[in-house]
Amino acid sequence: MALDWIPRAPKDMKKNHQMYDEKYLNADAPPRTTYEKRPLVDPDGNEVEGLYVAWITLDNEKQYNSYTLEMLHATAAAFDKASHDPSVVTVVLTGAGTTAFCTGGNVPEYSEYYVMRPMDAQEYMSVYWRAFDAVWTSPKPFIRCCNGMSVGGGEEIGGVCDLTVASDLAFFSQVGPLHGSTAMGGACQFKPLEMTMQDAMWHAVSCERWSAYKMLRKNYVHSVVPVLKKDGEFIRNPQVITDKYVENGEIVYGEYKTGEEAKEAKAMVKELPRDRSLLDKKCMDIAWTFANMYPQQVAMSFQMIRATKKTAWERTKAESIMWWAANAQAYGEFDMGMSAFNTKRITGATDVDILKLRKMIAEGHPYDEEMFEAVMPKPKK
Repeated sequence: MALDWIPRAPKDMKKNHQMYDEKYLNADAPPRTTYEKRPLVDPDGNEVEGLYVAWITLDNEKQYNSYTLEMLHATAAAFDKASHDPSVVTVVLTGAGTTAFCTGGNVPEYSEYYVMRPMDAQEYMSVYWRAFDAVWTSPKPFIRCCNGMSVGGGEEIGGVCDLTVASDLAFFSQVGPLHGSTAMGGACQFKPLEMTMQDAMWHAVSCERWSAYKMLRKNYVHSVVPVLKKDGEFIRNPQVITDKYVENGEIVYGEYKTGEEAKEAKAMVKELPRDRSLLDKKCMDIAWTFANMYPQQVAMSFQMIRATKKTAWERTKAESIMWWAANAQAYGEFDMGMSAFNTKRITGATDVDILKLRKMIAEGHPYDEEMFEAVMPKPKK
């Protein structure tokens, strides 16, 4: 060829640009984060040779897929690994099983280790930060495959993804203000952008549980997919109103049923088998859509749209890290909340007496060991 005189690297040469350590990835047993490359498939299920969808799974079912420090390290590495693999067209983040996507940080680890270790708490958040950065800088679309409840920090590590596909048994809630924490790891930043400000204020602070269908109504998720089967056919979540939009002037679509209807529906859900095949297929169909578009244009489009979320995150990112250090002191609200939740098998309760806490504060009492003991639930006799 006319240009053979110009030195070029071999065409099959590929340098490794990964930035994160994979030593925590694909541990032998849970709690762990796993990484799997599944072949890209067309809507009919035909595989495309040489192209893949990276499936990253938070695998800690016994603790509702809450993430440990090692899982965070592994998740950041998995995000980075997928981003730098040219054969990967899309990345899917999901949870193990059919019950939980993720319930956030691991409470025993928070309560038993990070309380009274403020500088370690600060370092913990820097690992969390790296996982987010791996998404912000990625040329690949990220899909949250919400296979079950998305609670607390699960809402936040999942919220960094570009699109959310949810099981219709999933529910979404923040729990921080009930348990001594704040949804400052993404929810307070992202929800005002994806919902109205009023909805974000309520959902991030009230700790109210919203169904996947309500979140669809609030423009927070991309699509909702049934996972229950009855007589071999998929059916919608019977606990949620999905067959009408308005009743007596109120929007009811996506609201939970009440009374006897709710009891009957709960019993049905308990008995029926769950099958996430439609959920996973929906994610693969989205990957197929993006795979058939020019990769650089897809990457640029996502980067420009992400910029709004990233700006909101960057405005408070450093403060969030420092908040962890400041809030990790003994006998403070974080210690109360995490310790109460972590000792629920001993006390039978998950919450401190918050009204008593407020009264003691109003009387001028400091946050100290005496206050901590006064408001904490007591061991069962």
